[in-house]
Amino acid sequence: MQTMFGIPAESVESPVERQEEQAVPAPVWSVDPRTGQQREQVGLEATAADVDAAVRAAEAAREQLADRAARTALLRAAAAQLEAAGEEIVRTADAETALGEARLRGELARTTGQLRAFADEAEDGGHLGVIIDHADPSLTPPRPDLRRYRIPLGVVAVYAASNFPLAFSVPGGDTASALAAGCPVVVKAHPDHPATSELCAAALRRAAAEAGLDANVVSVVHGFEAGVELVQHPLVAAAGFTGSVRGGRALFDAAAARPVPIPFHGELGSLNPVVVTRAAAEERAESIGAGLAGSMTLGTGQFCTKPGLVFTPAGAAGDRLVKSLAERLAQAPEGIMLDARMREAFADGVASRSRLAEVQAPVAAGRGGNGGVTAGFLTVPAGRLADGGEEYALLLEECFGPVTVIARYQEPAEVSAALQRLGGSLTATVHLGDGEGRESGGEAARLLAELRPRAGRLLVNGWPTGVAVAPAQHHGGPYPATTTTSTSVGATAIERWLRPVVYQDTPEALLPPELHDDNPLRLPRRVDGRREEPAAG
Repeated sequence: MQTMFGIPAESVESPVERQEEQAVPAPVWSVDPRTGQQREQVGLEATAADVDAAVRAAEAAREQLADRAARTALLRAAAAQLEAAGEEIVRTADAETALGEARLRGELARTTGQLRAFADEAEDGGHLGVIIDHADPSLTPPRPDLRRYRIPLGVVAVYAASNFPLAFSVPGGDTASALAAGCPVVVKAHPDHPATSELCAAALRRAAAEAGLDANVVSVVHGFEAGVELVQHPLVAAAGFTGSVRGGRALFDAAAARPVPIPFHGELGSLNPVVVTRAAAEERAESIGAGLAGSMTLGTGQFCTKPGLVFTPAGAAGDRLVKSLAERLAQAPEGIMLDARMREAFADGVASRSRLAEVQAPVAAGRGGNGGVTAGFLTVPAGRLADGGEEYALLLEECFGPVTVIARYQEPAEVSAALQRLGGSLTATVHLGDGEGRESGGEAARLLAELRPRAGRLLVNGWPTGVAVAPAQHHGGPYPATTTTSTSVGATAIERWLRPVVYQDTPEALLPPELHDDNPLRLPRRVDGRREEPAAG
C-alpha cells in the first residue's frame, strides 16, 4: 500500500471530495506569438478531478522508480525519444515561442544532455550519500551503529517556465532530477507552449514504456487552477517552479500553508548585477559594451540571467562603453516576446522607469512594430540608487525583456552603497582590468566579497547568460532569485527531491541493501570516516 507521511494513499481526502461544483473546463489553445492568432486547440484545462487522478496515478507508480537501473534506463530512453521527435518538437516550440529554430535546437541538445547526465548520477549512486559509522563503545559517550542514506520524497510537482520550453519545462532539469532521485512527476504545463509540452510528455511516456515502467511516472496538466490544486494535493511531496516573483511567491505560500508543508524550490526573479571597474573600462570599453549588448538581448532579453543592472564609471572611459552599447542596440532587430502580456508588461515597465528624475534613455526600449519590441537601455547616476528614495527601488527590480539599467558612478563607494539595497540574484559579475585580481586583497577582492552574499554564481570578465550543465554548477541564489539554497542546474539538483534516513543498531537482515556492509550495490560511501569507492564488478 502506498503511503504519504504514514497515511495510506487510499485514505487521503481527494480534492474532488471538497468541491461541490466543477466548472466546465476551458479549452487550451496554442497561440502564435508572432501573430497573436490561435494555432490549434491542444486540449482542456485540468479539473480538480483530473489533477487528483494524475497525482494518484503518479503515486501508484512510485515503487517502480525505486529500481535505480530502471530509472537510469528511463532517463536515457527519454533523451533518445526527444531526439527522435526533435524536428517536430523544435518546429512546434518555435511556432509557440518565436525563439527561433537554431536556439531551440541548442536547447533540445542541452535538455537531452542533462537527461543523460542525471542518468549517470542515478547509476553512480553517489547522490544517496551513504555513510556508515560502526558502533564504538570506547568513545565517550559510546557510539551506536549508525547508517545513513537518502530516500526519495514522493510525487513532485513541476511548474514549467515560459522562456525555456524544453530545458526548464516538461522534459527539463526539474523533471530529470526528480526522476533520477526516484520521484514521479506531474508537470503543470506553461500556457505559452502547450503543444510543445504535450509532444515532450508523449516522448517521456514512451520512454517509460520502453524502460518497462508505468507511463504515469510522468504526466502533464494544464490550467491556472490545476497549478493551485497541484501544490495543495496531499500526495504531492515537493514542488519545483521557474517563473515570476508574484506567481512563485503565491505557490510558495500555498505550499507552506498546507496542513503538512512541503519543500517548494522556486526560481522567481533576478537582476544579475554587473560591476565594471574603471581600469576595465579604460582598457576595453568598446568590447564590454558590445558584450553587454549581446548578453542583454539574447532571447529578446528573456533569459533569467540577463544582466539587468550595470555599474560603469563616469568619465571618458564610461562614455566609450555607453557609446559602444548604444551603437550595438541601435542596430539590433526588433524581437518577439513570448506572449502579448509580457510585451505589454515590458513596455509599461520601461516607461515607468523612464519617468524617474535623472533617468535617461539613450536608446529607447519598448513597443516596436508588428507586435515586436525594441531593445534599449536607461542611465542613472549610481548615487540615486543608494539615496534617491523608495521610487528608485523600481530600478532594482527585474524588468523582463531586452532592457538594462546603466548606473554611472563617480567613486566605488557609490557602488557599495547601491549594492546594499539589492535583493538576491542568480548571478553577479565583475569586469576587471588586466592588473586587477592578481592579488588576494585589493579592490577586486572587495568587490567579490560584496557581491557574494547577493548571488549564487560569481563571474569575472564574462557574461551571465548561458548556464553550463556541469556537476559544479549552481543555478540559484538568495531570495527572490530562489526560495531555497538549492540549484536547479547541475548534479546537486537531485538533492532537492531526497531526504536522509538513519538506521541505528539495526540487524543487517532488516537494513536496505544500500546500507549492507558488503556493499552489494557497489555504491560510493564513507565508512568510519574514510571514503570508499565501489569495487569493480
